Amino acid sequence: MALQTSLSELKRRVRPDGPEKVTGRMKYLTDLTFPNMLYGKILRSTEPHAEILSISVDEAEQLPGVRAVVTYKDVPGLNGFGLIFPDQPVLCEDRVRYVGDALAAVAADTKEIAEQALRLIRVEYKKLPVVDSPEKSLQPDAPLLHPGGNILHHPYFKKGDVETAFQTCAIVVEETYELPRQMHAYMETEGGVIVPEPDGKITVYVGTQHGFKDRFQLARILDMPETDIRVVSSPMGGSFGGKDELNIQPYGALLALATNCPVKIHNSRQESVRAGLKRHPMNIMMKTGVDQEGNILAHKVKIIADTGAYATLGPAVLDFAVEHAPGPYIIPHMEIEGVSVFTNNGVSGEFRGFGGNQITFALEGQMDRLANKLNMDPVTFRLKNLRKADGPGPLGQKIASTNGASDVLQAIERSHAEKSKRWKREELDKWKVRGTGIALTMHGGGLGIDRNDPAGGRLSFTKNGKIEAAFGFEECGQGLLAVIETLLIEEFECTEKDIKIVIGDTALVPVSGSSTASRSTSMVWQALMRMKDSFRKQVLELAQMITGISADQLQMGPRGIWKAGEMDASGPFITFAQLAHQMPIGRSINVHTSFNFPTSPDATVGGSHYLYAFAAVIAHVEVDLLTGQVKVSTIDQAVAAGPVVSPLGYLGQIEGGGVMALGYTMMEEAVMDKGIYLTDNFDNYFIPTICDVPYKTHVEAIEKLAVGDPFGPRGVGEIGTVAVAPAIVRAIYDATGCWVNKLPVSPEFLLKSISLGEMKPWI
Repeated sequence: MALQTSLSELKRRVRPDGPEKVTGRMKYLTDLTFPNMLYGKILRSTEPHAEILSISVDEAEQLPGVRAVVTYKDVPGLNGFGLIFPDQPVLCEDRVRYVGDALAAVAADTKEIAEQALRLIRVEYKKLPVVDSPEKSLQPDAPLLHPGGNILHHPYFKKGDVETAFQTCAIVVEETYELPRQMHAYMETEGGVIVPEPDGKITVYVGTQHGFKDRFQLARILDMPETDIRVVSSPMGGSFGGKDELNIQPYGALLALATNCPVKIHNSRQESVRAGLKRHPMNIMMKTGVDQEGNILAHKVKIIADTGAYATLGPAVLDFAVEHAPGPYIIPHMEIEGVSVFTNNGVSGEFRGFGGNQITFALEGQMDRLANKLNMDPVTFRLKNLRKADGPGPLGQKIASTNGASDVLQAIERSHAEKSKRWKREELDKWKVRGTGIALTMHGGGLGIDRNDPAGGRLSFTKNGKIEAAFGFEECGQGLLAVIETLLIEEFECTEKDIKIVIGDTALVPVSGSSTASRSTSMVWQALMRMKDSFRKQVLELAQMITGISADQLQMGPRGIWKAGEMDASGPFITFAQLAHQMPIGRSINVHTSFNFPTSPDATVGGSHYLYAFAAVIAHVEVDLLTGQVKVSTIDQAVAAGPVVSPLGYLGQIEGGGVMALGYTMMEEAVMDKGIYLTDNFDNYFIPTICDVPYKTHVEAIEKLAVGDPFGPRGVGEIGTVAVAPAIVRAIYDATGCWVNKLPVSPEFLLKSISLGEMKPWI
């Protein structure tokens, strides 16, 4: 009996971290405890915009059990952080710009004492006018929120003559789309423990998506060498982009250094809501025109994004939205403008989809409205205007050849044809109507051109005979460990017991870039392709030296080295453990690689991408005409993202992303009024439960790549979220005749908009 695991069995293995997570045995970084550990709390502003007249910490410092109180005076280095611009104060000195701004931090013997100490800190404010919308921020007489002005970023792209092209159009659709602020809603809020080491260094046990970037930022703040800071960033309980920026790390580090004790900080949900990042609210104005045959001629877009009080990744998010404004369609005349605006609202930053969700909702809304006015099938209309396999990217840049857009659209159309008749025949209550909607998207992977986007990895043969793979990525719930394990077993024909995976620790791993931008799986695959031959060769040469058998007569396999062609139940010729034990002193096997994420050779717009994934979505809904409630009964997705590495992980990403997008579409909005969160906890911020999850879902993976494509699998961490909202909204129109241009979908809006006399219920 052969010992090789079949490929299908291999790829359906339980993920390595699965059992511990579902049983609750896994220790997350917020679960860690250390001797003499203190508890930290952060005082945040009660005002969305104000001058700070004074901060008094005397009473807090005198409270028994308080070990340290820090303010801006105690920041030894740069009093600022931010992934692009360090414009957010670690601890505010003279001004607060939103209710999440930090003023002081306390370390105490217990969490309760720390909370009491916060109440004893006296802050005197002089209130300033609150700029709570981009419209107010853009007014000529608006208060200046930053020295450089109220506009953070203003990208612009133009091709052809848009205004002249509109004059030749037979049909023009003009609409404004309003997209909400959304919470990441991870179960584990921001937190962890910062430990001062005996040699003056520190170890930071805090969840993040980019340990090396955190280390760089902390080094500036603490005025310490980067090499004195170790960041351990896995495992964490989900991120979705919300933990990519620094959150509690600077405060825990300052307190740990001040007390010389480990300090744990773990945000409550309300603290997380106030201080944490959100999805960018956007208003998107689109004007799109076609000729009589349905060819898109002109497309004009203006995006206004509320970035909140500070920059974080706001410029990059807006660039992504601008780039994806044409989507996968051929449009000869375009004008695209984006404006990211500072306000006194909560900070907007990275969120799964990275601006693609907002722009795709608007773009696909335009496609549906145009198809409707043309009296053309929406799939036929899209196919008519779709990019070709070797065509340019959205902004004219060269991209990797792919027919993904056509493949997913046709796949979802086939799925619809097979199910629609049966679905229509199902019984329905008298006052309910059904509808179907389809949407399409493309999504760029990696950070894009002109962005520092390094990748790398290391393969080692350890002293105890393990194949060790080390990457500078984090496991943030996306299933990366399963991807690495599967690729190693497949490539070296070994077992999971032969493998050791090291990630998420800056002291142990090479630089691999961030665990963001749908890049981790892609970069792990590419790194292994670069390292595998050299690693295998060195291992077999070691076996040849020890056994005397020529390396070309040997092969790696389960538990060790086998004679070529003799991989059967008799066992390996020499085990990995024996090989390691007999390895000569001073000899080692370590293979490194370092490279950058692939980028377009001719892109002229910063942030433009080269590798894309594609998805098409079909949604079925039921609308209750008495209440305006919408039940999403089906979300099917077809995804073209190259070969599937881990089917269970792939399915989990797409299905999970679909549910997250359902919440974005139907119920989620972090409401703010005058700079204050009205939805500050999960008792008034609604996210989907199992009752809201569609009872019918199907994911079709289209794995083929263009002939000669060397780039392997694309990431799918984001693509499953992007086209869900427009598909649901098109289905609502199909059921009710009501176009929705604002999310989340409001039952009150539907009730006001629906004319019952015009309804045509399903037959």
